[in-house]
Amino acid sequence: MAHDIPVPRALLRNAGLLVAFSLAAVAIGRFGQVGTTQMPPAQAVQVLDLTVEDRPDGRVALRDAATGHLVAEVQPGEDGFLRATLRVMAQARLREGLSRTPPFRLTRWDNGTLSLDDVASGRRINLEAFGLGNAAAFARLLEQGRGAS
Repeated sequence: MAHDIPVPRALLRNAGLLVAFSLAAVAIGRFGQVGTTQMPPAQAVQVLDLTVEDRPDGRVALRDAATGHLVAEVQPGEDGFLRATLRVMAQARLREGLSRTPPFRLTRWDNGTLSLDDVASGRRINLEAFGLGNAAAFARLLEQGRGAS
């Protein structure tokens, strides 16, 4: 049994107009920058290039790439976020066949944020995205790096 339910033409027309209006509004907003917020680009206020050395006993040595000074030594079982973040970035390098030699760049920006860049791959991690406590682990490195120079 086939049941034909008549749909009023006005209802179909209005639904089509609603869809067309929605698409036009999205297009105008997207291409006309309506309702978007633009932040001025942040400027780096402190930069530390770090080399990472895995030690046989599980420690991780973080050195200032420019001077070779030891910035921090992370013991096994400590600073899990810091270790995991550096490990993920190093593994991504290996998967892409990139060199282990280039340093990782830790940057404090004038807007108060911190980022970790892999200069070999161009990847950037905005550290506040993982919480202020996790970002603080990297902020300590900037302070320790300042004292080591």
